[in-house]
Amino acid sequence: MTKTSRDRVEQALAAIADSRGEGGRACLSVYAEAARAAADQATLRAKAGDRKGPLDGAIITVKDLFDVAGEVTRAGSRALLKRGNPAAADAPVVRRLREAGAVIIGKTNMTEFAYSGIGANPHFGTPGNPADRARVPGGSSSGAAVAVGDGFCDIAIGTDTGGSTRIPASFCGLVGFKPTARRVPREGAFPLSFTFDSIGPIASSVADGALADAILAGETPEPVRPADLASLRFGVLQGRPLEGLDRIVAPAFERALAKLGPATCSDVSIGALDEMATINARGGVVPAEAYAIHRGLLATAASEIDPNVRERLQRAAGISAADYILNLRDRGAAVAHMDSIFDAYDALVLPTTPIAAPLQSEVATAEDFTNRNMLALRNPSIANFLDLCAVSLPIRLSNSLPCGLMLFGRHGDDRRLLAIAAAIEAKVAG
Repeated sequence: MTKTSRDRVEQALAAIADSRGEGGRACLSVYAEAARAAADQATLRAKAGDRKGPLDGAIITVKDLFDVAGEVTRAGSRALLKRGNPAAADAPVVRRLREAGAVIIGKTNMTEFAYSGIGANPHFGTPGNPADRARVPGGSSSGAAVAVGDGFCDIAIGTDTGGSTRIPASFCGLVGFKPTARRVPREGAFPLSFTFDSIGPIASSVADGALADAILAGETPEPVRPADLASLRFGVLQGRPLEGLDRIVAPAFERALAKLGPATCSDVSIGALDEMATINARGGVVPAEAYAIHRGLLATAASEIDPNVRERLQRAAGISAADYILNLRDRGAAVAHMDSIFDAYDALVLPTTPIAAPLQSEVATAEDFTNRNMLALRNPSIANFLDLCAVSLPIRLSNSLPCGLMLFGRHGDDRRLLAIAAAIEAKVAG
């Protein structure tokens, strides 16, 4: 017998509440009664043959930085929670999900202020990776990936400023999508970077992620149609993206590439990586914007902020306005240059991260945390810098940890990239 939306909500709520699991660390707010009521309405619509669309009755979580009316938007921070100020209205993406009939069951944990790729949170706990509970889940959308991996929801909505949907998807063996930043409205999402922030889904399949992406972008959700694999041209990104791959990622990536036939694969190098390095040497864009957003809280409540996050914020205090302006200008030139690259390739291919999920003990010191955080962010952040759309697909050798194959698509070609991802998803899985 097919389970109703209400049946599935009850199953998810029981899993979240199980003290033996990760529900208490993955989900910071649980909307049990509201979810039950929404599921009952979805069940009635299904029985009447009047469903709102393909996500009517689907169970969704949203990251802790999205506004939900009447609730303080914590962004993974006790300092923000303490200061109160409940949201007056739902964020537009939350409203769009509700209008599509989705059942929002809770808010998921995250790195404080979304400022790390590891996923640790000292205030609310770090949820264990579904592949190995001793390992980090990746961040900043940490609870989102655990919620999908542990069956607390069908799809989790996160944000991505330097890899925050794709890193946890890679570490946890899921699909993570970063859209072109302008496609999805960012109002009602507590910011990290005014320039780089984007909003996207983490799901167990490209099909589910594509449906959620359409709703977030205000488009009509339709099943994604896989692209013709034989006609695709992939550029395998050379240089820094392939440096230092660990013993799990290197063979998994090599095997995934071998499975891309009959598509054409060619090595490609892009000058934008050098431009990115130059801009980052001047302080970058995200650090300056993150410091501007949080400098008031740093002045009044620095001791209440995660030390790893606080150190990154404070390090940006010395970035000059002149360097920030130059960084924006030079980044714009790099973004424009990428159009010519995609005249020759349908997608660029690289490992999502050069490392698999570290043990929590391997990020216990500030130095170890910083080193692994930079590795986790290295490859995904290229897409944010170049304002591309990007997706991470799970690749996993047997008896090994999951990792990710990442595709970059042309700015604004989001639906095309998802069609390409759907064409190779099953081929590269393992």
